[in-house]
Amino acid sequence: QVQLVESGGGLVRPGGSLRLSCVASGRLLSLLVMSWYRQAPGKERELVAGISLDGRTNYADSGKGRFTISRDNTKKTVYLQMNSLQPEDTAVYYCNAGKIWGQGTQVTVSS
Repeated sequence: QVQLVESGGGLVRPGGSLRLSCVASGRLLSLLVMSWYRQAPGKERELVAGISLDGRTNYADSGKGRFTISRDNTKKTVYLQMNSLQPEDTAVYYCNAGKIWGQGTQVTVSS
């Protein structure tokens, strides 16, 4: 069984940066595609970015040019580098691998 543990969230000022990490434990076959989602208060959970096992990426329009997803398969870790953060990026960010979700990490962008 795969387990995902996120870290790296926190409070940052507008224009700042954060790097989220997601460490996976379990069977690699479940980790072919890994993604980051986010959910803001009162809103539905939405895709932020995804990355395949061979490194192909896709991004939601909201993060294009500002967010970068990457993975280190030897460490079973996926990263989300977020730059130029804005208040509208405030949300709980979740790591996802198929049907498996992490517990989420809070990102708050505020002055």
